[in-house]
Order: sequence, then structure tokens, then C-alpha cells
Amino acid sequence: MRILIFDPFHGAAGDMITAALLDCGADLPIVLRAMQAVVAEPKISTVTRAGIRAVKVDTRATPAHRTLADVLARLDGAAGVVPAPVLAMARKIFERINAAEESVHGAHVLFHEVGADDAIADVIGACTALHTLAVDGVVVLPIALGRGTATGSHGMFPIPAPATAAILKGTGLATLSGPDDGELCTPTGAALLAGFSTVAPKDLKTYTILASGYGAGSRDTPETPNVLRAMIIETITGKLPQDTVDILETNVDDVSGEVIAHTIALCMEAGARDASTIPIIMKKGRPGFLIRVICQNDRSAMLAELMARELGTLGIRCIPAVHRFIAERTIIEIEVSINGQIRYLPVKCGWMHGAIYTLKAEFDPARDWACELKIPVKDVILAIEDAGWKNVTNKHKDGAQ
Repeated sequence: MRILIFDPFHGAAGDMITAALLDCGADLPIVLRAMQAVVAEPKISTVTRAGIRAVKVDTRATPAHRTLADVLARLDGAAGVVPAPVLAMARKIFERINAAEESVHGAHVLFHEVGADDAIADVIGACTALHTLAVDGVVVLPIALGRGTATGSHGMFPIPAPATAAILKGTGLATLSGPDDGELCTPTGAALLAGFSTVAPKDLKTYTILASGYGAGSRDTPETPNVLRAMIIETITGKLPQDTVDILETNVDDVSGEVIAHTIALCMEAGARDASTIPIIMKKGRPGFLIRVICQNDRSAMLAELMARELGTLGIRCIPAVHRFIAERTIIEIEVSINGQIRYLPVKCGWMHGAIYTLKAEFDPARDWACELKIPVKDVILAIEDAGWKNVTNKHKDGAQ
């Protein structure tokens, strides 16, 4: 399985992401053609940053202030040149940025730096470059944000910028201040990394490095290299990987189904790997339920307390360090067509010995589209998974040619 790793220890901006992917082997003519759909031909050069050779992308674009509708119109105008999956991904990136901007500045905001031609070109360039690499998943290592203050269209602000913080909130991506002062991660860079990430760093096991690339930023400081590193790796498959989990259990016979369902939902939100309810017959023939929660060891105490508080139980059994076999998994987006409408929806893939052996649609997006189409959700799930298997089969055939 081929995985792309971003290492933004020195920060990330849209042009740096595009450049790093180009240095990793992304198709330069296709990327240039996509970026030219919104700006003049970008300048691609090779530079050094603190002794490290890196690719530099200069979009040669001018500043502008636009609404989300203006930006999406620019994307729609590139439909004849830019691949449809790239435009769909770019649209999601800008919708993510817009949601963050609105959370900070209110509704109907104008994009400033992120609405300029260079930002639109950076997003399209990065999405196109990722598309041409055709990796099976993306890992984002901790993102350096910087420290101090910076000045933008809204005046001076503390680092990270409010929009950057809003974009990264809830993504699960790790951050750190980083080695340098100033803004190291821009809102565009944060949105791209958040939109690309599909695999958690902790899920990386052993692998071989197939390619590496460096994307340069504008600053050239002698102490630290202002570059973003990307690597393409091949995971080493063999036996199914293992880890250990704790199993928390308690029996209840005086709790309503609504409370049990609420407790399970809270446990999942708090980081449980799984949670379930099993009907049982307790002592004296009383009907009851076995509540079982599976979690990592570092969350056992917190989840046991949550279970006790919500269920009113007096004891939680803990079966510690249970070994389990786990399959590698990735989430990919699949083009799906139903009743003439096209959407790009996520499916979760399970891998064994370098091949996908199971594929399932993510329920929430499928349910939302089913409600829009006013058809049964099972029909939407079936269409998504059918499209997913066709996509996997076609990729396999292409690779065999």
C-alpha cells in the first residue's frame, strides 16, 4: 500500500505543499495545466533553504478579495481543464476555509489572502498533484504553527491565525509551535493538510521509502530550512499487525435503553474503539444488559468513570491488555452517480497483504445524500460500495498493464 507522508515540522503553505508533491514525482505538465486554468503559467524553480535543495512554486498571481461563491465560480470555470475529482476536492478545501472564516468573522465574509488567485492556484495545484500521485492514503505528522504575532488583512493577530486555528480544530491533527518565530502554517496550508489526511500517524507500521521531496517557502533563514517534506512510502505487509486494548464491562438491570444508547455515544466521542450492549439474564432471572467498551489503555480510567457516572453502576470490570489483530485501513473518496447526480463520497477500505479485502461506505454521508434524494439509505450504500469495488478493480487492472 502506497502512503504519502507530510512532515510539516517547519510549517506549511499552499505553494510549499504543491512544490513538495512535485518534487515527489507528481505529473508536472498536468499540474501546470490545472494551475494555468486560474492564473498565468506558474514559475517552477529549484532553490536551497539552509543547504537543502527544494522545489519552489511561484504562481505569479495578484491579490484579490472574493466570496466563497466567487471562488467556486473560478473552480467551475476550470472544469474543462481540471479533472473532476480535483475540482471536487478543491471545493471541499474552500468550503472548509469558508466555515472557519465564518466562525471567526461571521457569515458572508470575504476571503482575503485565501481568496487571491495564488491561493486558488495553490489549492488546485496541490489537489491535482496529489491526484496524479494516486496514493492509497495520506499521513500528516505534527504541524508547526509558529509563535508570536503576524499581520494580515484584519490587522495584527496572534499565531496561529484565528482561521488556521478554526480549520485545525476538531481534525485530530497534532500541532506544535515549531522551530521558528512567525506564521509557519497558513490557513490554506492547514485546510489542504486537513483535507488530505486519511491515515493517523500511529497507524504507520514498518515501511520502505519510495520517494521524498521538499517544497520551499519564500523565507530563507540560515538556521533552519524553510521547507515542507513529503515522502511516498510502501507499507510492508505480512501478518496482520497487532496491538493491545482494554475491555471495560458492567452489568445493569435498572437503566433505560435511552440512557444506555446515550452512554455508548458518549464513550465513542471520548475515544473508545468500540462500544456495545448485549441482553443477558442476571441473577434471580432478572433481565439486564452487559455494557462493553473497548479502548486503549490510556483511556480506560476516564471511560470507566464515564460509564459509572452515566449508568449509575457500582463496578466496572477491566480486562487489560487484550491482544487483537487489526487490519490496515484507509478512507478514500469514490465518484458515485445516482439519478444523474454525481457525488464524491468516502469509503473505508481494509487491507491485507497489500490488497483491499473489505470495503464499506461511511454511513453519515450516505444517509445525508439519501435524504436529499428521498430514496432508501440502503440503496445509496449499495451504490457507493459498488462504485468503490469498481474503482479498486480498475486500479488493479491499470497497475497490471
